[in-house]
Amino acid sequence: MRHFIIFLTFFLFQVPSFSATAPDQSINKKVIAKKIADKIQKSDIPMSDLGIWLGGTLVGAKSFYELNSEKLFIPASLTKILTAYTSFKNFPMDHKFKTQLLTTGIFEEHSLKGDLILKGGGDPSFISESMWVLVNNFIRTGVKEISGNLVVDDSYFDSIRFDDSREDSRVDRAYDAPVGALSFNWNSVNVYIRPGKTIGSPAKIYADPMSSYIKVINRATTAKGNVKKIRVSRQVDKSRPGDVIIVAGTIGIERDEVVSYKSITEPDFWSGIQLKEFLDQRGVLLKGNVVRGKAPTEAKVLVELEGSDLRKVVTDMMKFSNNYVAEMLTKNISAYVDKEPGNIVGGIKIIRNTLENDLGFQKEHYNLVNPSGLTRLNKLRPLDLANLLNRAKNDFKFFPEFIASMPISGIDGTLKDRFGQDIDIRVRAKTGLLNGVTGLAGFIGHPMGKMFTFTFIYNGTQTKINKATQLFEDIIKIIIAN
Repeated sequence: MRHFIIFLTFFLFQVPSFSATAPDQSINKKVIAKKIADKIQKSDIPMSDLGIWLGGTLVGAKSFYELNSEKLFIPASLTKILTAYTSFKNFPMDHKFKTQLLTTGIFEEHSLKGDLILKGGGDPSFISESMWVLVNNFIRTGVKEISGNLVVDDSYFDSIRFDDSREDSRVDRAYDAPVGALSFNWNSVNVYIRPGKTIGSPAKIYADPMSSYIKVINRATTAKGNVKKIRVSRQVDKSRPGDVIIVAGTIGIERDEVVSYKSITEPDFWSGIQLKEFLDQRGVLLKGNVVRGKAPTEAKVLVELEGSDLRKVVTDMMKFSNNYVAEMLTKNISAYVDKEPGNIVGGIKIIRNTLENDLGFQKEHYNLVNPSGLTRLNKLRPLDLANLLNRAKNDFKFFPEFIASMPISGIDGTLKDRFGQDIDIRVRAKTGLLNGVTGLAGFIGHPMGKMFTFTFIYNGTQTKINKATQLFEDIIKIIIAN
């Protein structure tokens, strides 16, 4: 026993000598900062066009590299970080957006005598699968015939489809989709184009989801080889509620399928016509028409469908930088907090109050008019955005969902094809892009176990966008390698 005690005493006193000789595993931030400064100097990008904050993740953490961090920059879609933060702060974490079928009619055997009302609750995730479930639930009422109209009610929001806070010019691409409390499939249609069987034959066109709301005009033909000279445009159909999709040009017979994403113009009719045709597929006859209206207070709820919860909706917005979802969330915030029809002005006011009261943003240090970033009027300091990220990181209530909503480098969302194997899954960040603007902000997981917060923004000429994007990736590679 005496020998064991002597041995144990000797061993314990020797332990410090082992740890004292262990290699230093600290991260040399001065070396990183020097390498970043050198990389920027050699980048051929004016330093005045860059806004950078890089530092720790604690609230009030100091940076170890900054450049113009207190200067105002156009953030583009980095704005969605503000919208995500405010959504998590104002909604319960289990909040779900609902869609209802109601009626004031009378049931007689398998017939509904009266109107069927489709009421939107501002669900950004209401898509084909949602509609199918809604119809399946309605089928269990036993109704086979509806004598009245299908009334579409989107009064939960205001009637403004394209808020003035967006850029002035409208385009028919999906990223510029309209907003409505009753919306379907992101208010967009996927147009698939395939070559015909022989050279000179018409191309094959498929719209998804297809319905009588969409009229397709096919002017595309099949050509030799692998050529792709396809033009897809959308026009309003003045003869009826709906849109016309025109496909023109040529597609090579050896070419793979091509897809184009187009927005629609009338979300409520788009949703109602889809419901009418889903009902028809299940053998339910609607004798009336799809018309606009509002559900009376005495209307009875027949079916209520809960859509995706808040966490999934925020993720849809962040992963793919979805402008439509950002504005839908903002109108929902307005409707939920103010108990009035959802509107962008009210939602922006709530976002601003959250930024100023919860995060200490100063009115003179930022400007926010649009929640998606689809404007050049939004202005933000890199320092303030970094502070927001750090405040979120230290709020256990929602931070796991907040960081999970961000694109992952080399894995998914808008970062799926960036960084590659050099970074693996070390970066979780939101991207931003406009003409002459690119940005990246989020978190870096260092191989040695540390986590850093960063905000990178470039505002300059469009000709140097690619260089700025590459510079941001190079900076992150420097951090992870040192």
